[in-house]
Amino acid sequence: MAVELKTKEHIRGIRMAGRIVAACHKALSKRLAPGVTTLEIDRFVERFMIERGAVPAQKGFKGYPYATCASVNDVACHGFPDAEPLESGDIVTIDMVADLNGWKADSAWTYIVGKSTAATERLLRVAKQAMQDGIKQALPGNYIGDIGHAVQKRAVREGCHVIPMFFGHGIGRDIHEYPEVAYQGPPGQGVKLEEGMVITIEPIITSGKPDVFYARNGWAARTIDGAWAAQFEHTVAITKGGPIVLTRWE
Repeated sequence: MAVELKTKEHIRGIRMAGRIVAACHKALSKRLAPGVTTLEIDRFVERFMIERGAVPAQKGFKGYPYATCASVNDVACHGFPDAEPLESGDIVTIDMVADLNGWKADSAWTYIVGKSTAATERLLRVAKQAMQDGIKQALPGNYIGDIGHAVQKRAVREGCHVIPMFFGHGIGRDIHEYPEVAYQGPPGQGVKLEEGMVITIEPIITSGKPDVFYARNGWAARTIDGAWAAQFEHTVAITKGGPIVLTRWE
């Protein structure tokens, strides 16, 4: 399967969608608090995108019914928003994709709700650093395996695990494009990175076992041992000048 390389104009389109995603995450960071529900957050995200001329691309994708994935505590990913109020000390990953004029950008972020603990802060720090280590390897001439190796090395060094069954992906006109971005395996292998590729780098990190099971809805994946999981994701363009994060907001 061939990788679709993006032109500078294409990347500008993805960047514009990414700015909406980034602004939405920044707004969310100030709204998440004990007592707020993920269903309220989902409605906020959908309204935020529509008001800016975009649409939530996840809604309807392969039958998914919401504008966001909202994954709380031991839900590793693809959690359904619901009416259960968040509690102080929870963590919640909000994953969203904006479609602006046909171009898509994708970003997930794990937030601490209310008060935190040292263990929770450490998990999020490791997960964010793993993503950042992966982004540093997104250079022309490197390989997908270099990204995965950097992510896995960080997790193992910190006594955590990558949940291996979930991947990053190419993105552009479609949410999921070739290639897949795995977060395990040896460096120097897999698809060779080229200028013009746009991919998501989005490892999911847990302090427990890396195994998951699916909820009855067929979407939400929970850790098998109940350990919490954190995920940070950016949409990244690969350029000769280095990786460009198209969804940066912090």
